[in-house]
Amino acid sequence: MTDPIFEITKAATFDAAHYIEQGPADHRYRRLHGHSFRVEASVRGPTLEAGWVTDLDQLDSALKRVAAELDHGLLNDRPGLETPTLERLCLYFVEKLRPEFPGLSRIVVSRPTINESCALNL
Repeated sequence: MTDPIFEITKAATFDAAHYIEQGPADHRYRRLHGHSFRVEASVRGPTLEAGWVTDLDQLDSALKRVAAELDHGLLNDRPGLETPTLERLCLYFVEKLRPEFPGLSRIVVSRPTINESCALNL
């Protein structure tokens, strides 16, 4: 029998403002506005000697640290988020988390109040 592969997930929230410059000049996306965001990070792999895939507390701390960098700020001001779409936010979290969590397997960024989300499977 092969060793089982597990996937563990933690979530964090943040609130941030942004604007999107694409589209018609009078489009509402061009105006500065804000959202409440939820981000989930999943790590996949076999259990380590400790009996887990990775330390959930470390994943929680790292995810919350990155979310805190964005919290109550203007996303457009962050390098890599000049056009802060959900897709680019997923990539941002991957860039920040993957060095510490090489088994990072999925990032989901959502705006729950308007039922929008984006998932990036790695």
